[in-house]
Amino acid sequence: DFANGAQTIVDEFISSSEQKWNQRSSVVLLLPHGYEGQGPDHSSARIERYLQLCAQDNMTVAYPSTPASHFHLLRRQAYARPRKPLIVFTPKQLLRLKAATSSVEDFTTGRFEPVLRDKAPLDGRAVTRVLLASARVIYDLEEERAKREDGSTAIVRVEQLYPIPAREIADAVQAYPNAELFWCQDEPANQGAWSFMHANLPGMLAELGEERPLGIVSRPESAAPSTGSHKQHDREREALLRAAFDR
Repeated sequence: DFANGAQTIVDEFISSSEQKWNQRSSVVLLLPHGYEGQGPDHSSARIERYLQLCAQDNMTVAYPSTPASHFHLLRRQAYARPRKPLIVFTPKQLLRLKAATSSVEDFTTGRFEPVLRDKAPLDGRAVTRVLLASARVIYDLEEERAKREDGSTAIVRVEQLYPIPAREIADAVQAYPNAELFWCQDEPANQGAWSFMHANLPGMLAELGEERPLGIVSRPESAAPSTGSHKQHDREREALLRAAFDR
Protein backbone atom coordinates (compact mmCIF):
# COMPACT_ATOMS: atom_id res chain seq x y z
CA ASP A 1 0.00 0.00 0.00
CA PHE A 2 0.95 3.66 -0.41
CA ALA A 3 3.27 2.97 -3.34
CA ASN A 4 2.67 6.56 -4.43
CA GLY A 5 5.09 7.54 -1.65
CA ALA A 6 7.83 6.03 -3.82
CA GLN A 7 6.82 7.93 -6.95
CA THR A 8 10.14 9.78 -7.18
CA ILE A 9 12.10 6.50 -7.21
CA VAL A 10 9.77 5.00 -9.81
CA ASP A 11 10.08 8.08 -12.03
CA GLU A 12 13.83 8.57 -11.72
CA PHE A 13 15.12 5.01 -11.70
CA ILE A 14 12.63 2.26 -12.50
CA SER A 15 10.84 3.65 -15.55
CA SER A 16 13.65 5.58 -17.22
CA SER A 17 17.07 4.28 -16.12
CA GLU A 18 17.61 2.32 -19.34
CA GLN A 19 16.95 5.32 -21.56
CA LYS A 20 18.89 7.79 -19.38
CA TRP A 21 21.89 5.72 -18.34
CA ASN A 22 21.63 2.42 -20.24
CA GLN A 23 21.12 0.69 -16.89
CA ARG A 24 18.80 -2.32 -17.06
CA SER A 25 17.01 -3.98 -14.17
CA SER A 26 14.75 -6.99 -13.56
CA VAL A 27 13.29 -5.47 -10.39
CA VAL A 28 9.75 -6.65 -9.59
CA LEU A 29 7.22 -4.48 -7.75
CA LEU A 30 4.32 -6.45 -6.24
CA LEU A 31 1.70 -3.81 -5.45
CA PRO A 32 -1.56 -4.52 -3.56
CA HIS A 33 -4.45 -3.31 -5.70
CA GLY A 34 -8.12 -4.22 -5.64
CA TYR A 35 -11.52 -2.67 -4.98
CA GLU A 36 -12.59 -4.74 -1.98
CA GLY A 37 -14.35 -2.12 0.14
CA GLN A 38 -11.38 -1.30 2.36
CA GLY A 39 -11.38 2.43 1.64
CA PRO A 40 -9.41 4.82 -0.59
CA ASP A 41 -5.98 4.15 0.92
CA HIS A 42 -6.29 0.37 0.54
CA SER A 43 -7.84 0.00 -2.92
CA SER A 44 -5.53 1.45 -5.55
CA ALA A 45 -1.85 1.16 -6.42
CA ARG A 46 -2.46 3.85 -9.05
CA ILE A 47 -2.39 1.72 -12.19
CA GLU A 48 -2.89 4.83 -14.31
CA ARG A 49 0.37 6.40 -13.12
CA TYR A 50 2.51 3.39 -14.01
CA LEU A 51 0.89 3.11 -17.44
CA GLN A 52 1.53 6.80 -18.07
CA LEU A 53 5.25 6.05 -17.68
CA CYS A 54 5.16 3.22 -20.22
CA ALA A 55 6.82 3.88 -23.58
CA GLN A 56 9.51 2.41 -25.82
CA ASP A 57 9.05 -1.04 -24.26
CA ASN A 58 10.64 0.23 -21.03
CA MET A 59 8.89 -2.11 -18.59
CA THR A 60 6.14 -4.69 -18.18
CA VAL A 61 2.90 -3.97 -16.32
CA ALA A 62 0.67 -6.93 -15.46
CA TYR A 63 -2.51 -7.66 -13.52
CA PRO A 64 -2.77 -11.49 -13.42
CA SER A 65 -6.00 -13.22 -12.44
CA THR A 66 -4.87 -16.75 -11.48
CA PRO A 67 -2.07 -18.27 -9.37
CA ALA A 68 -0.62 -20.04 -12.41
CA SER A 69 -0.62 -16.85 -14.45
CA HIS A 70 1.22 -15.09 -11.62
CA PHE A 71 3.73 -17.95 -11.39
CA HIS A 72 4.48 -18.03 -15.12
CA LEU A 73 4.76 -14.24 -15.17
CA LEU A 74 7.46 -14.29 -12.48
CA ARG A 75 9.20 -17.24 -14.13
CA ARG A 76 9.30 -15.40 -17.45
CA GLN A 77 10.69 -12.34 -15.70
CA ALA A 78 13.57 -14.34 -14.22
CA TYR A 79 14.70 -15.56 -17.64
CA ALA A 80 13.79 -12.57 -19.83
CA ARG A 81 16.59 -10.74 -21.65
CA PRO A 82 17.11 -7.88 -22.04
CA ARG A 83 16.14 -7.12 -18.46
CA LYS A 84 13.07 -4.94 -17.89
CA PRO A 85 11.32 -3.87 -14.67
CA LEU A 86 8.06 -5.68 -13.90
CA ILE A 87 5.10 -4.03 -12.15
CA VAL A 88 2.49 -6.50 -10.85
CA PHE A 89 -0.84 -5.49 -9.34
CA THR A 90 -2.01 -8.07 -6.81
CA PRO A 91 -5.58 -8.10 -5.42
CA LYS A 92 -5.63 -9.27 -1.80
CA GLN A 93 -9.05 -10.87 -2.23
CA LEU A 94 -7.67 -13.42 -4.69
CA LEU A 95 -5.51 -14.94 -1.94
CA ARG A 96 -8.63 -16.53 -0.41
CA LEU A 97 -11.11 -16.59 -3.28
CA LYS A 98 -12.10 -20.18 -4.09
CA ALA A 99 -12.74 -19.34 -7.73
CA ALA A 100 -9.19 -17.99 -8.14
CA THR A 101 -7.39 -21.32 -8.22
CA SER A 102 -5.15 -23.19 -10.65
CA SER A 103 -4.51 -26.90 -11.08
CA VAL A 104 -1.06 -28.40 -10.57
CA GLU A 105 -0.92 -28.99 -14.33
CA ASP A 106 -1.43 -25.27 -14.92
CA PHE A 107 1.84 -24.66 -13.06
CA THR A 108 3.87 -27.48 -14.60
CA THR A 109 2.88 -26.85 -18.22
CA GLY A 110 2.43 -23.85 -20.45
CA ARG A 111 3.72 -20.33 -20.11
CA PHE A 112 2.51 -16.84 -19.27
CA GLU A 113 -0.34 -15.84 -21.58
CA PRO A 114 -0.98 -12.08 -21.79
CA VAL A 115 -4.60 -12.73 -22.78
CA LEU A 116 -6.83 -15.59 -21.60
CA ARG A 117 -9.88 -16.38 -23.70
CA ASP A 118 -13.28 -17.09 -22.23
CA LYS A 119 -13.63 -20.77 -21.32
CA ALA A 120 -17.43 -20.63 -21.16
CA PRO A 121 -19.20 -22.68 -23.88
CA LEU A 122 -20.59 -19.70 -25.79
CA ASP A 123 -21.95 -19.50 -29.32
CA GLY A 124 -19.58 -16.94 -30.81
CA ARG A 125 -22.18 -15.53 -33.21
CA ALA A 126 -24.76 -15.18 -30.42
CA VAL A 127 -22.44 -13.08 -28.26
CA THR A 128 -23.40 -9.40 -28.43
CA ARG A 129 -20.94 -7.95 -25.92
CA VAL A 130 -17.29 -8.67 -25.08
CA LEU A 131 -15.92 -7.41 -21.77
CA LEU A 132 -12.15 -6.95 -21.65
CA ALA A 133 -11.10 -7.01 -18.00
CA SER A 134 -8.24 -7.79 -15.63
CA ALA A 135 -7.90 -9.67 -12.33
CA ARG A 136 -10.36 -9.14 -9.47
CA VAL A 137 -13.36 -7.73 -11.32
CA ILE A 138 -13.37 -10.78 -13.60
CA TYR A 139 -14.67 -12.97 -10.79
CA ASP A 140 -17.52 -10.55 -10.07
CA LEU A 141 -18.37 -10.55 -13.77
CA GLU A 142 -18.32 -14.33 -14.07
CA GLU A 143 -20.47 -14.74 -10.95
CA GLU A 144 -23.00 -12.22 -12.26
CA ARG A 145 -23.08 -13.86 -15.69
CA ALA A 146 -23.80 -17.25 -14.15
CA LYS A 147 -26.52 -15.73 -11.96
CA ARG A 148 -28.20 -14.20 -15.01
CA GLU A 149 -27.63 -17.32 -17.15
CA ASP A 150 -26.29 -14.90 -19.74
CA GLY A 151 -25.04 -16.55 -22.92
CA SER A 152 -24.57 -13.33 -24.86
CA THR A 153 -21.64 -11.82 -22.95
CA ALA A 154 -18.04 -12.99 -23.29
CA ILE A 155 -15.32 -12.12 -20.77
CA VAL A 156 -11.74 -11.88 -22.05
CA ARG A 157 -8.99 -11.66 -19.45
CA VAL A 158 -6.22 -9.17 -20.17
CA GLU A 159 -3.38 -10.35 -17.92
CA GLN A 160 -0.76 -7.93 -19.27
CA LEU A 161 -1.46 -4.21 -19.58
CA TYR A 162 1.88 -3.16 -21.12
CA PRO A 163 3.22 -3.89 -23.62
CA ILE A 164 -0.38 -3.99 -24.82
CA PRO A 165 -1.05 -7.51 -26.22
CA ALA A 166 -3.01 -6.16 -29.18
CA ARG A 167 -2.53 -9.22 -31.40
CA GLU A 168 -3.80 -11.58 -28.69
CA ILE A 169 -6.76 -9.32 -27.93
CA ALA A 170 -7.64 -9.07 -31.63
CA ASP A 171 -7.49 -12.85 -32.01
CA ALA A 172 -9.71 -13.33 -28.94
CA VAL A 173 -12.45 -10.86 -29.94
CA GLN A 174 -12.59 -12.07 -33.54
CA ALA A 175 -14.38 -15.15 -32.20
CA TYR A 176 -17.35 -12.84 -31.51
CA PRO A 177 -17.97 -10.98 -34.80
CA ASN A 178 -21.37 -9.55 -33.78
CA ALA A 179 -20.33 -8.19 -30.40
CA GLU A 180 -19.60 -4.69 -29.15
CA LEU A 181 -16.35 -4.26 -27.22
CA PHE A 182 -16.03 -2.79 -23.73
CA TRP A 183 -13.15 -2.27 -21.35
CA CYS A 184 -14.46 -3.13 -17.87
CA GLN A 185 -12.66 -2.09 -14.69
CA ASP A 186 -13.29 -1.64 -10.96
CA GLU A 187 -11.61 1.75 -10.90
CA PRO A 188 -13.25 5.14 -11.60
CA ALA A 189 -13.21 6.21 -15.25
CA ASN A 190 -10.36 8.70 -14.68
CA GLN A 191 -8.21 6.03 -13.02
CA GLY A 192 -7.13 2.46 -13.71
CA ALA A 193 -6.11 1.27 -17.17
CA TRP A 194 -8.93 2.90 -19.14
CA SER A 195 -7.26 6.17 -20.15
CA PHE A 196 -4.20 4.29 -21.43
CA MET A 197 -6.23 1.65 -23.25
CA HIS A 198 -8.61 4.22 -24.72
CA ALA A 199 -5.67 6.19 -26.13
CA ASN A 200 -3.77 3.22 -27.55
CA LEU A 201 -5.74 0.00 -27.97
CA PRO A 202 -8.29 0.99 -30.67
CA GLY A 203 -5.57 2.21 -33.02
CA MET A 204 -3.49 -0.91 -32.47
CA LEU A 205 -6.51 -3.13 -33.12
CA ALA A 206 -7.39 -1.16 -36.27
CA GLU A 207 -3.94 -1.90 -37.67
CA LEU A 208 -4.79 -5.59 -37.22
CA GLY A 209 -8.12 -5.25 -39.01
CA GLU A 210 -10.29 -4.98 -35.89
CA GLU A 211 -12.07 -1.62 -36.15
CA ARG A 212 -14.94 -1.93 -33.67
CA PRO A 213 -15.05 0.97 -31.17
CA LEU A 214 -14.13 0.38 -27.53
CA GLY A 215 -16.54 1.45 -24.79
CA ILE A 216 -16.06 1.68 -21.03
CA VAL A 217 -17.74 0.12 -18.00
CA SER A 218 -16.39 1.56 -14.77
CA ARG A 219 -17.19 3.55 -11.68
CA PRO A 220 -17.85 7.27 -12.30
CA GLU A 221 -14.93 9.69 -12.24
CA SER A 222 -13.68 10.36 -8.73
CA ALA A 223 -11.09 12.55 -7.00
CA ALA A 224 -10.38 9.78 -4.46
CA PRO A 225 -9.38 6.23 -5.45
CA SER A 226 -12.53 4.81 -3.84
CA THR A 227 -15.33 5.48 -1.40
CA GLY A 228 -14.71 5.13 2.33
CA SER A 229 -18.14 3.61 2.94
CA HIS A 230 -18.60 -0.15 2.58
CA LYS A 231 -22.31 0.30 1.84
CA GLN A 232 -21.51 2.78 -0.91
CA HIS A 233 -18.86 0.38 -2.22
CA ASP A 234 -21.50 -2.34 -2.53
CA ARG A 235 -23.90 0.02 -4.31
CA GLU A 236 -21.16 1.00 -6.77
CA ARG A 237 -20.31 -2.65 -7.37
CA GLU A 238 -23.95 -3.48 -8.15
CA ALA A 239 -24.20 -0.50 -10.51
CA LEU A 240 -21.03 -1.57 -12.32
CA LEU A 241 -22.37 -5.10 -12.84
CA ARG A 242 -25.66 -3.75 -14.16
CA ALA A 243 -23.78 -1.54 -16.61
CA ALA A 244 -21.71 -4.52 -17.74
CA PHE A 245 -24.65 -6.80 -18.51
CA ASP A 246 -27.77 -4.69 -19.07
CA ARG A 247 -28.50 -3.86 -22.69
